Amino acid sequence: MPAFSDLDNRSARRPWLVVVAAVAVAVLVVAPVLVVFGQAVSAGTAEAGRLLFRPRTAELLGNTLLLVVLTVPVTVLLGCGAAWLVERTTLPAAGLWRTLLLAPLAIPAFVSSYAWTSVLPSVHGLGGAVFVTSLAYYPFVFLPAAALLRALDQGHLDAARSLGLSGLGTMLRVVVPLQRPAVAGGALLVALHLLAEFGVLQMMQYPTFTTAILQQFAVGFSNAAGSLLAAVLVLLCLGFLAIEVPLRGRARIARLGPGAGLRPVAHRLGGWTVPALGAVAVLAGLSVLVPAVIVLRWLVRAADSGVIEAGPLLAATGSSIGLAVLAGLAATLAALPGAWLLHRYPSRLAVGLERVTYVASALPGVVIGLALVTLAVQWARPVYQTAALAVAAYTVLFLPRAMVAWRSGLAAAPTELVEASRSLGVSGSGTFTRVVLPLVLPSALTGFVLVFLATVTELTATLLLAPTGTETLATAFWSASDELDYVASAPYAAAMIALSAPLTLLLRRHILDQR
Repeated sequence: MPAFSDLDNRSARRPWLVVVAAVAVAVLVVAPVLVVFGQAVSAGTAEAGRLLFRPRTAELLGNTLLLVVLTVPVTVLLGCGAAWLVERTTLPAAGLWRTLLLAPLAIPAFVSSYAWTSVLPSVHGLGGAVFVTSLAYYPFVFLPAAALLRALDQGHLDAARSLGLSGLGTMLRVVVPLQRPAVAGGALLVALHLLAEFGVLQMMQYPTFTTAILQQFAVGFSNAAGSLLAAVLVLLCLGFLAIEVPLRGRARIARLGPGAGLRPVAHRLGGWTVPALGAVAVLAGLSVLVPAVIVLRWLVRAADSGVIEAGPLLAATGSSIGLAVLAGLAATLAALPGAWLLHRYPSRLAVGLERVTYVASALPGVVIGLALVTLAVQWARPVYQTAALAVAAYTVLFLPRAMVAWRSGLAAAPTELVEASRSLGVSGSGTFTRVVLPLVLPSALTGFVLVFLATVTELTATLLLAPTGTETLATAFWSASDELDYVASAPYAAAMIALSAPLTLLLRRHILDQR
């Protein structure tokens, strides 16, 4: 990649309408963060020092960092290991395992937590939190890693071996650099989710900044302690973003033409076939089968006891689908300008605008929700208590999912094809529609599906921003589970799983099956 000093010379050729759109998205994302810092500053230096430099804050910081430090490597190990077994070995029934290993995306993390704690109350604390979040979030790494391994050209590997590299050397010099952007992006998503996770940690009784923020804001948004803790979360997010940049590397993924078009030669497992099958079976069983069976068991009890009310269940399902579709479209479109600038016109400005989209996602939904309520009441009162404000919150929270998807898709779209199209007189919009869009459409669909799945299961922001009288599957589930009414919770948990499962299969089809 050229130096930024060289890249900045291309600023005259930037499409300024795209720049304006990217800046507008960045403003939307930054606005809630500025509200949080404004509330924190209002506490004053003395009060801020008293609240931040106390044993409880140090404990929360340690708990939050420990959760991230333990969980992210586990998800990377599980995701990359499973991807390698499925895509690069002779593992039997690989297609079935692809589906099962993506299936945790269809089961919300707090539903998995509800399932495990309902049968094993001993699963709690740090160990329980790492266990449940690792099983819930490893698909964020597995999905991009498997997609790139599946698309890997055997010709590259053969060329490396012909130059004298060993199998391990080929892996380190060829495969790993190509995998770094996808794995780093997946790991970043996991880390940001952990910073903002509430449902799982509340059920596991593991205090972090997020659970403490919810407790502080319970007494009112004017409480500066909650804003100060939220500001610390933003700083942690910025730290993770800084770490991810060198980790993803600068390896070029896109290429011109199909190359040799050779499918990767699968490594024969031989005597390791049974252990490999056992490993993926255990992973799929713990992350999918156990939670699904437990939810089904409670659902049967709910049906037998007659507590399932079709009217509220259908209403909550309709509300969830409507909000999720709007949020998926909004986030996917909002992420495009920044991703396009970073891909076609890389510069400090483009990197800054792309990085900004991740900042607010580290905050709990309740913080973003309360910040948007403040902004709406002061500056846009007509949108208060409307679906538009809820969709804005979802867009801010889940924009990184769409951004990572766009970035991955655009990385596989050679800039030379764009330049060739423009040299033939095709306009910028025409080039995007006829050349770029067909190449990146699967990635765009992935971003939409990921945002849709996240919106269906979003809890805290929805509790604040859903229009009056509107209840979603997540809020209805939480209302019942918060009272330990597992039977009443089961229909809403089952509905979320049933709603998410087809989209997970769609992800498999568009990301893995077409590679």
